Amino acid sequence: MSLTEVLANFESVLWEANPEYCREEITVASGQKLAAGTVVGIVSSGGAVAVYANGASDGTQAAGGVLLAAVDASAAAQKGVLLKRGPAIVKGATLNWGTSDATAQAAGKVDLAALGIIVRE
Repeated sequence: MSLTEVLANFESVLWEANPEYCREEITVASGQKLAAGTVVGIVSSGGAVAVYANGASDGTQAAGGVLLAAVDASAAAQKGVLLKRGPAIVKGATLNWGTSDATAQAAGKVDLAALGIIVRE
């Protein structure tokens, strides 16, 4: 029998200046089951978040933050907590980018840095 360890809620955050400022309650778009540490983009129509997709054109092509706790929105949209702005530092090894493409991840890191969220490897 093998065991798989999942990322604990809020484990991605190494440091943040003020949780009241850096975090925001958001809505995860329906049809997604996202783990803690997932990098998300903000969907242009409606403002819900969905997994970051660098090549998309619906708003999710720009990283808009890091989901801090797992959210199961498989059946319907659900609320979640997003690290939306810095100053903050997150653990790169704990982030779920939704892609293994290094170029897309590099672009996402630039997007996060613009929000004041620094990714440390």
